[in-house]
Amino acid sequence: MKKKICVLFGGESTEYEVSLKSAYSVLSNLDKELFDVITVGIRKDGKWFLFEGDYALIPDDKWYDDSLMPVSIMHGCKESALIGTLPDNTYRKIDFDVAFPVLHGKNGEDGTIQGLFELASIKYAGVGVIASSVGMDKTFTKIIFKNAGIAQADWVVIAKHELDMLNEKIDEIENKLGYPVFIKPANAGSSIGIGKAKNRDELKSAIDEAFRFDRKILVEEFLTGHEVECAVLGNRGNIKASCVGEIVASQEFYTYDAKYNGDCPSELYIPAKIEEKYSEQVRKNAIKAFEALDGKGLSRVDFFVDEEKNKVCINEINTLPGFTNISMYPKLFEASGIPYKELLTKIINIAMEE
Repeated sequence: MKKKICVLFGGESTEYEVSLKSAYSVLSNLDKELFDVITVGIRKDGKWFLFEGDYALIPDDKWYDDSLMPVSIMHGCKESALIGTLPDNTYRKIDFDVAFPVLHGKNGEDGTIQGLFELASIKYAGVGVIASSVGMDKTFTKIIFKNAGIAQADWVVIAKHELDMLNEKIDEIENKLGYPVFIKPANAGSSIGIGKAKNRDELKSAIDEAFRFDRKILVEEFLTGHEVECAVLGNRGNIKASCVGEIVASQEFYTYDAKYNGDCPSELYIPAKIEEKYSEQVRKNAIKAFEALDGKGLSRVDFFVDEEKNKVCINEINTLPGFTNISMYPKLFEASGIPYKELLTKIINIAMEE
């Protein structure tokens, strides 16, 4: 008997557009012989709608129209279901087996929707509440990785309420990290709001930009070397790491445009152009980082490999990585012998094990 999968896309996030592209790829590749698919689109204003139209309308944000039925998660009955509101104000119950949130950023991979699923006793793809929330906030993952003994860049955190002492914080950054440095919103993905500063003026400008996206930002020391990524998949105690891929950014660093804009393509090398001993260390530390967050399901873990300094440093973990046709997560597992369609099936099966 086919399982019913509820795929959710969109959401109240700066990564809304990335979600649309990821969702289209996921919906196009789900094994229809194994699964019946229910699709829920979430507008930028947070309203949920049942989408039963052509998947091709999703990537260009043409999926919504006024005829769509509003839906919400059904609570309090220990059933996995949506409740839809019909035009005559009656209700329609829509049962499903597993939720598959293809939602990036705020309210998608920060533990909030995972908490909603937990409260409603719904099985769902991806990591749990704690791994989502901690993995989303780069300042907390820094602490987790440090306690796990995983090498990483040194850092300074600036909270918005500390802006009245910004000069003192910049002095701390200059003394502790030097230049250049990278500046990142604590809770944003897809390289949104990230900047690089080579002097004090550039640092102030990058701090202002990062604070547009979060109330807390991270300033990191500059690391050199190969920028590589490793995908992980599995349930607790049985985690598989993919081969290692390398990104050579078309711009000074791997920006949003470098990731998703066809006019600024970056070069991807699978496998990465590093010695095998470094690839093994990356794979080992990717699993270690995932387990440190109590991860299950899937994540992508990013590293810097400096062969001259014999150094491998973790950069960050993405607990709901991109699933577009150019995203590294599915590409890495495809190169490791797991095609996209099979990968999605494995992710859903892991969710059903819980």
